[in-house]
Amino acid sequence: TPYVCVIFIGATDATHGFPPTLWGRYLAGAVRRLRTAGAEVIVGTCPDLGTIEPVYQPLRWLARRVSRQLAAAQTIVVVEQGGRTVSLGDLLGPEFAANPREMFGADNYHPSAEGYATAAMAMLPTLCAALGLWPESDALDVDRDEDMLPVARAAATAASEAGTEVTGARAPWALLKHRRRRRLPAADAASHEPADHTAPAEDRAGPS
Repeated sequence: TPYVCVIFIGATDATHGFPPTLWGRYLAGAVRRLRTAGAEVIVGTCPDLGTIEPVYQPLRWLARRVSRQLAAAQTIVVVEQGGRTVSLGDLLGPEFAANPREMFGADNYHPSAEGYATAAMAMLPTLCAALGLWPESDALDVDRDEDMLPVARAAATAASEAGTEVTGARAPWALLKHRRRRRLPAADAASHEPADHTAPAEDRAGPS
């Protein structure tokens, strides 16, 4: 039995025409089975499809709106089954925009290995918190605009605030967390030498 399972909802998952009721049922079933088996489950919800390079206006605006709707629906499904979500939204947008050739794969649609690693770093604080390995607790920190809200409202808020974690509390409430996330350490890609992890930069896991 795995201790933890991380699921990314990517652009392909969101754009291949599956009815929301169908993928919602699949996602709920997967999270429920994993939680029943004793695993922690963290889901990175639908990213902002408006950040994909080949998407232009007015499709960019529509893609952004649909992305948020999907992310909110996914959050509700996951939290109801006992999992946690992290809204990727446009959290990684500035990093991908600044380095599109490094962050995107050859098709300019899917992330490259470095792009996926950057997304994984955004998920790391929630994964570590779920396993009890992170110095931050699940207690609310009002100085970081954290709150306890009804699940549906928490899902909608998280969808519009990239980097927000939603964790189930006593039904029908959920915790809205803004954990600090660490940047991907700079490494020499050519030599593949280990990066220095002694002094990583930190920032708030919110919109850039």
